Order: sequence, then structure tokens, then C-alpha cells
Amino acid sequence: MYIYDQYDQTIVDERVIQFREQTQRYLAGELADAEFLPLRLQNGLYIQRFAPMLRVAIPYGMVSSNQLRKLAEIARKYDKGYVHFSTRQNVQYNWPQLEQVPDILAELATVQMHAIQTSGNCIRNTTTDQFAGVAADEIVDPRPYCEIIRQWSTFHPEFAFLPRKFKIAVNAAKKDRAATLVHDIGLYLVKNKTGEIGFKVIVGGGLGRTPLIGTVIREFLPEKHLLSYLDAVLRVYNRYGRRDNKYKARIKILVKALGTELFTQKVEVEWEQIKDGATTLTQEEINRVTDHFSVPAYEALPATSDQLAQQLADDPNFNHWYQQNVNAHKVSGYSIVTFSLKPTGVAPGDVTDKQLEAAADLADQYSFGEARVSHQQNLVLADVKQDDLYPLWQAAIQHGFATPNIGLLTDIICCPGGDFCALANAKSIPIAEAIQNRFDDLDYLHDIGELDLNISGCMNACGHHHVGHIGILGVDKKGEEFYQVQVGGNAGSDASLGKILGPSFAKEDVPEVISKLLTVYVSQRTPEERFIDTYRRIGIKPFKEQVYAKAH
Repeated sequence: MYIYDQYDQTIVDERVIQFREQTQRYLAGELADAEFLPLRLQNGLYIQRFAPMLRVAIPYGMVSSNQLRKLAEIARKYDKGYVHFSTRQNVQYNWPQLEQVPDILAELATVQMHAIQTSGNCIRNTTTDQFAGVAADEIVDPRPYCEIIRQWSTFHPEFAFLPRKFKIAVNAAKKDRAATLVHDIGLYLVKNKTGEIGFKVIVGGGLGRTPLIGTVIREFLPEKHLLSYLDAVLRVYNRYGRRDNKYKARIKILVKALGTELFTQKVEVEWEQIKDGATTLTQEEINRVTDHFSVPAYEALPATSDQLAQQLADDPNFNHWYQQNVNAHKVSGYSIVTFSLKPTGVAPGDVTDKQLEAAADLADQYSFGEARVSHQQNLVLADVKQDDLYPLWQAAIQHGFATPNIGLLTDIICCPGGDFCALANAKSIPIAEAIQNRFDDLDYLHDIGELDLNISGCMNACGHHHVGHIGILGVDKKGEEFYQVQVGGNAGSDASLGKILGPSFAKEDVPEVISKLLTVYVSQRTPEERFIDTYRRIGIKPFKEQVYAKAH
């Protein structure tokens, strides 16, 4: 993973000193709330329902074991002993004291972490596939390009105050595991007919109040032009994006208003002026960054392990976990393991300090001291020897990571909702828990198969409800919490937005609504169909009729 040089470390250390002074001035009454607002947002600090919330950057989801231990120590020392992993592959503290935030940032800096640009109207953390660099279906490792974008965007003077926040995702695999089509800019790494590496550029996707799937504005962009083209897109957005209405300020609204053709023309005109300028990437620079993502010291192992085969045959519980939580690795004899952070009764994405330390120890013992955060709010050990899977599974059980539900109904993406967030219209965590309790039969979950269920507490869609096969949105009705249900969303390379089923439901009715949707699916599916496939074949009508049918 990328290691800071002295230049990086100096920037982060100086930012801590700067924010400490700003915080002291605010607490002394020398800065008004309005003056302090942009300063704290630039350092990842929100004022939430009950306390400040500090969002810490995890670039493209990669985190070392030492960083996990520091996150645990901070959770114990300055918070309530746990953290929350977000859909942006970041981590959030929900209960820090404002006067202690500079101390937290100082501690983070000792392990090359910070909270810079995790909030505010700037380019946020660039996300990617949690299996980047080890996925068998990958064209090339996308992490160096994410790091190049990170270095380009952090403190970019032209883009420090954009019309709204701006999110970029990069994907290099056949399967899109980064929700690329619902980002402000989505980048697919591709090869052209001559084998040259480049990007398909997608712009104008996004969730929230006006959810839209992004559109392709360039089929192939040579890699050397990555930054100059991003510059051109951002310049057009910065110039023409609306600033009079925050709800219409995202680039997706601009692309929709101009139309893809005119927007693309403006980008190309802008690009012509800068395309061979100072931001042109040299092969030397690409290689310099790529060298930070060198291949670990893999052992020469056979493609399949006889020991593993025997363990899978002997222990059905291990077999269940293996089938659901383990993925193929591109290196012979290794596997990718996903730790589920979604056991029943735990808020999705929440991890205690003890669990973080356990994950760090397991990463050291089994995965070269590194882990990844997925945008589905789970934790990944990317380089596990097949012969180590059984002892790793046993350790994962002890620490609450072994729920075999990855990709199933209870692997719920869920925002913090009204329990913490000041923007939320309704609570989302109790809805997730009620669904987990209702569907706690693993045999039934495995029979249902792949199903994405996403929950957001408000229209800002931090829980990605628009792209869940089943999406749940918390709404406020005259001071009471209700829940709108959508079906048919999908976040992959064939992304789609869910359609609203009908009138919203009281919170106690939501698990039964999910049950009725599943009843339709089970009765209508063909043997090979996932929930989303059946929905796309039969449409919304049978689901609506089942859910809203009157009792006789």
C-alpha cells in the first residue's frame, strides 16, 4: 500500500497544527459558527444529532494492521469503544468531543491517516473494488490510479469549493464491485485493440434526491491523460454547476440539463487546451506510484489444497462460510476472505475496538498485515493461503466476523440513520435489526440466494437504497417515521434504480413486507434466477399485488 514520504507526512502534520489552532480559537469565542463551519468540514468534522461525528479517510479502502490498531485505540480513548465503516470505504467516530478532535487527528497522523476532504464541497475519497489487485477477473490493478487521483485531488486549489461534494469510483474488473455507475465520475479501466490501457469515462451518476445512472462520455481515454481529462470535467462542472440550490448542484443535474452531447462537447473543448500540459502522466510517474502496490511475498502453492478439500467435506458449517465469504484469488493457492460485519443485532458496519485489534492480528497472521474496507461495510483479508482458511474461520467465529451471509439478505447496507444523523428522517439501524431477526434462518437465506437489501434514513441515500434489489427509505409523515420500499435496484455493471412499490409502511410492518416480496420471488423464480433477475422478467406488478393485497 502507499507509504507516505516526508512531503506527505509534513502536509498532514501541519494540517493538525493548523486545525488545533482553529479549534482553540472557536472554543475561545474568537471564531463564529459560520466561520468555523468550513474549517471543520475540511477536516472531516460534522455536528450531528447528539455529538460531533469525525469521518476518517481510508484511501480506496486499504488499511494496515497498525492503522487498525490505532483506530481501535482512538475508539477506546476518545469515543465509546467502536467505529462505523461507511459506504465510502471510510470510518466514522460518532461520539468524539470537539476539544479532543485535534488530539485524535494528531494520533491518526502517526500512522499516516487523516480526515482531510472527507466532507465539504470537494473531491471525496476515491473508491474502488475491495478485491483490487487480487481479483481473478481484473484487467489491471486500479489502486495506483486511485492513488494518483488522491494525490491530484487533495488540496487541488481549483476544486476546493465545488458546487457540491464530488465522488469518483474506479473499477478494473469484469464485475463492477464499486458501484461505478452511480458516481459523479465512474472510471472503468479497459484495454483497446492494441492492448493499450485506458479508461471508459462515465459522468453524471449519483443517488440522493435525483438518482441517476451515469452516461459514457468517452469510450477510451489513454491512461496518460487521466488527470487532464478529470481536470476538464471538473472545470466544466465548477463553471456551469448550479450554486443557487444545493439540491440541484451535483454534476448529474448539470449533465441532465445540458444533455450528454453538449456536456461532452464542453469537456472536450476544455480538454483540448490542457491535454498535453503539466498533468500529463508519464510512464515513470505511473510506475513510481505502482511500485507502492508491489506483489506480496506469495509462496509457490498448488492451485487447490487437498487439506482444504477434506476440511470442507468434514465440516458443513465451515463449508457454508467458505461458499459465502471466500472468493477466488488470482494467485494459485490463495483466497480472498470477507469478514461479515453484519451479525444479527449489530448495526451494519459497526466494529468494536477489540474486534479491530483482533482483525489487525489476523491480518498480520494471515494476510501480509493489510485489510480492505468494502463499500458494503465489511472487512476483507485479501491474501489468505487456502491451508489457513480453516484456522482463520475458527478465529473469525471467536471475534464475531464469521456470519456466512455475504451477498445475502442480511448483509444489509445501512446508514447510521436517525440514531445519529441530524439529516435523517427516520431510524434505519432498528429496521436492519428487525429484518435480521425475522430472517435468521441461514438455510432459508442460502435458499433465497444473492439479494442486496439497502436502507437509508433519508433522501441523501447514504445507505444506497436506490440500488438495492430491495431498497428501504425512511420518510417523515407529520412527525412519525414511515418506510418507503423500492424494488429492482442494482449497483453492478448493469446498474438500475429501484421503483417505489407504493404507499409507505409503519416500522413494525417492514419485515412482513420483505417476507411478502420474497414469497413472490420464490413462487415465480426459475432455478437459475436471482431476485433481481426475476424482478426484471416479471416486473413490479406481482410484488405490488402481494404486498398490498387486502386480508380476507
